[in-house]
Amino acid sequence: MAAHPAAPAVPATPAVQPDPAPHRPSLGSVVRRVSSSLLVAVVVPAVLFYGVFALAGVWPAIVAALLWSYGAIGWRLVTGRRTSGLLVLAAVLLTGRTLLSVLADSTWLYFLQPVISDGVVGLLFLLSLASARPMVARLAGDFYPMDLEIAMRPRIRRLFWHLTALWAALGIGKAALTLWLLQTQTLETFVLVKSASMLAINVLAAVATVALAAFVAGREGLLGSPLAPGAAPDAVRLRA
Repeated sequence: MAAHPAAPAVPATPAVQPDPAPHRPSLGSVVRRVSSSLLVAVVVPAVLFYGVFALAGVWPAIVAALLWSYGAIGWRLVTGRRTSGLLVLAAVLLTGRTLLSVLADSTWLYFLQPVISDGVVGLLFLLSLASARPMVARLAGDFYPMDLEIAMRPRIRRLFWHLTALWAALGIGKAALTLWLLQTQTLETFVLVKSASMLAINVLAAVATVALAAFVAGREGLLGSPLAPGAAPDAVRLRA
């Protein structure tokens, strides 16, 4: 009897692997990113300006702060790092202040301009509350890997709205405080008090922002757990 030919082998269907869980940065990672942005864009320029001002006067201090801002931007471009919106905004405002002061040959105008710039920034934040994307929502990607699904969550949208309102009020308040100091204090006292007070206000506001954002992110499950050096995610989950 003739043997029947063997049936062709049916290739096995590969098992469908579930999509890996999206990476969620830990709170420490977010804090480090925020701290780095504030250090580069706000803290170092303020300390550098006052230090050079005390040693060499106003114009060298202006140039030093401007060189730092553009040097930081250039270094990030050369090294392929993302340039934060906060650093770009600080550099643009500083450039405008410097150009107007040079053209008018007036250092007093240089110190008056923060009143205008802080007021304008505060107003822009305030006006953005009426849009679909408040200003904080536009800057959030500098500090956390944001996508549309996360940005559209109700708690996240409320967070962006409230933080934008906070920084709007902060900008307008800083403008009023700077104008009062400029009108009532000597130049040396003004520079010292303004540098210290604005730095303290910005740092405290940043701490409040991170704390509120971390609270909401924790409730939304957006904060991951830091891994031990060399540990695999599966091993961490097994030990938990």
